[in-house]
Amino acid sequence: MAGKGDLWVCDLGTIAYRQADALQDRLRRSRQADAIPDTLLLLEHPPVYTKGRRTDPKELGMGESWYLMQGIEIAETDRGGSVTYHGPGQLVGYPIMRIGDVRSFVATMEDAIAAALADEGIEARGRSAEGVPYTGVWVGERKIASIGVHVSRGVTPHGFAINVDNDLQPFEWVIPCAMAEVRMTSITAETREGGHLPRFRELMTARFAEAFGLTVRPVPTNELQAAAAAA
Repeated sequence: MAGKGDLWVCDLGTIAYRQADALQDRLRRSRQADAIPDTLLLLEHPPVYTKGRRTDPKELGMGESWYLMQGIEIAETDRGGSVTYHGPGQLVGYPIMRIGDVRSFVATMEDAIAAALADEGIEARGRSAEGVPYTGVWVGERKIASIGVHVSRGVTPHGFAINVDNDLQPFEWVIPCAMAEVRMTSITAETREGGHLPRFRELMTARFAEAFGLTVRPVPTNELQAAAAAA
């Protein structure tokens, strides 16, 4: 039985973007009906560019067929923001949560990510207060984590993507976050050591729950799928 302050956390491993998107949609309906508590999905995606509601075609300047030839899928999404890249070695988190103020929710996620990065010895900060283009978490002027959300009837899917030890080259082939001057970084790039995604996933889970005042309850995939099927 889930407690009022529980945060269900499920590690989905590597999962295709469209499959994860469909799962989020089902879980969102369950959360709207209060059939499940706030939930955090943690996962990796195969290489994919996702296009937010503000994506300009110029941001994918090579043309979609070129990206497909590189083995990178392109997916439409209803989240906020512009184009970004997901791939192996990047920690993606999709909170399915009932929220109030969107800006406060985003800022709290930024604080949680910055705290987890501090645990890895990286000084980072959120910049959403500086305007929509700066949403996410930054190390100096380099961006290490992206955030995009979409709120429907008080519940948000989508969430954050943190560069741990993923390939950063695909970011160079687009205009990430609609900012031509932005340079992406990762835990590996900042520490000059191999980022350890399983360890960072544990740090991020603890810091996320702490930031929102919730108690982590690990949920196996089969239980999560059953909750989604009941939506």
